[in-house]
Amino acid sequence: MEHDRSTGQESSPRPLAPAWWESFHFRRWRDYELEFACECAICNTRRRVFQDRGRWFIYGAVFEYTPPAPGGRHPSAPRFVIAFRGTMLRGPTLFHDMRNNLSILLNKQHLCGRFRHARDKVRQLLMSTIPINGGGGSSSAAVWLAGHSLGASIALDVGRDLMSGRGLNLPTFLFNPPHVSLAPAIGEDARRDVYTMGYVGKYLLGKALPRHKNHMDELFRKLSPWVPNLYVHPEDAICKGFIDYFEQRERIQQRHPRLASAASLSYRDMLLGKQRERPHHIPSAMVWKNRSQHGDGHGLSQWREPEGSEKLLLSPKRYTWP
Repeated sequence: MEHDRSTGQESSPRPLAPAWWESFHFRRWRDYELEFACECAICNTRRRVFQDRGRWFIYGAVFEYTPPAPGGRHPSAPRFVIAFRGTMLRGPTLFHDMRNNLSILLNKQHLCGRFRHARDKVRQLLMSTIPINGGGGSSSAAVWLAGHSLGASIALDVGRDLMSGRGLNLPTFLFNPPHVSLAPAIGEDARRDVYTMGYVGKYLLGKALPRHKNHMDELFRKLSPWVPNLYVHPEDAICKGFIDYFEQRERIQQRHPRLASAASLSYRDMLLGKQRERPHHIPSAMVWKNRSQHGDGHGLSQWREPEGSEKLLLSPKRYTWP
């Protein structure tokens, strides 16, 4: 959609984007778009001086599922999908996208304007515009969240906020969600030792900071029923941190049960004195690992391949808490 807009194809007789959702019997819901203004200094100055709307980027959209008759919508199918796009390496959004990617690297994405805007807009849609089970209630399976890369990080942030703050459990599908970690660069044996010592240190710090430990335990308790689907590739350095986090956590739970409670803690949050939770920290997940050695490990196209093909060999694993 953003590509069509930035290249002028949106108003052409044959725009490229609609074929992607129409082929799956979706339609853009009321032409609603998740847009956010460019925050660069030039655009901010232009808006202040000229009272101009400036340049806005599409970073997501709401799609309504409209299956053909007869049969209609299957009970397990969504009514709406809220989808967030990833980084566009070509086009006018690159600078703004990379700023958001940097914020993810620094674990400050929840403070970014685009993430705040997404949380507010989705909350507004759920509460006042999109009916959920007749309006209200904590069951929200009629609405799904989805995103790739940067968009997956936004969807994760939105889903996490809705679950922890309002008890809304939205089915969530995250393709190559960013979780950058230095651990994958370490050898397998050394990595196990590093994680074990890390858990020992966090366990002891948790004893010294009981208020923060109790806060994180309560947060994990609220989040634990939410089980987002994470589609990851072991060769993708951007999302490999999630694979290591869950696999090493399971190993600690099996071998050192007393240390497992430290999984909710983060050195960065405790040692820097801010004592806040990391925005990508989640207690539960369904991890779909693509074991294929063909194709781009971070590419979205791998997830469109038929299951069992040479480019998509899925290995699922469910992780729960506690």
